[in-house]
Amino acid sequence: MVSRRRLGVRPSAILVGPPDQSATPVFVRRRRKAWPRIFIAVAVAFIAFCAATGRLFIWPAQGMPARVDAIVMLDSPPGNVLGVAVRLAEQHRAPFLVVSRGSTAAPDPCPRPVARVRLICFFPRPATTQGEAEFVGRLAREHGWHSVALVAITPQDSRARLRVGRCFAGHIYVVTAPISLASWPYQIAYEWGALVKALVIQRAC
Repeated sequence: MVSRRRLGVRPSAILVGPPDQSATPVFVRRRRKAWPRIFIAVAVAFIAFCAATGRLFIWPAQGMPARVDAIVMLDSPPGNVLGVAVRLAEQHRAPFLVVSRGSTAAPDPCPRPVARVRLICFFPRPATTQGEAEFVGRLAREHGWHSVALVAITPQDSRARLRVGRCFAGHIYVVTAPISLASWPYQIAYEWGALVKALVIQRAC
């Protein structure tokens, strides 16, 4: 038997070192490189969503001047909007107090009259913020209003401005009523959906 050494044949060498990157499939390498970018994009989107939620529904700009032409209470069951609206009327911040009573199936009470303030209670058609905005626009044209103060719950602030602003060309201010902590998750989810609907589907007064 002839050995490999006598024939001049060297034994196969065994190389030990880092794995050959060229052996890894291209799509696997691309996926590994994409994960950091995907994570950053998701993080940025989440931060932007939280910032928009806070600005639109949790800490919106609010307040009103000493006097406006009308105080308008929007129907908002979770908060004591009626109490806030009546208190402003009793301070004689406006000559008109307009109160939405929601739907006829579950009407909110019409408050007692306030001295030297004209009280208008109404059922919006449709029984939504859209119907309330349309009614306010008609009243504003009839009475020549140039400014209104809307009374709503805090999460409704931005959508109320948008809706009423499409039907009323004057100055719009918002005074908000607080809601319970337990109501916040539902109200934020609801307002996101309602705001998207107002921006995309129902874009007119």
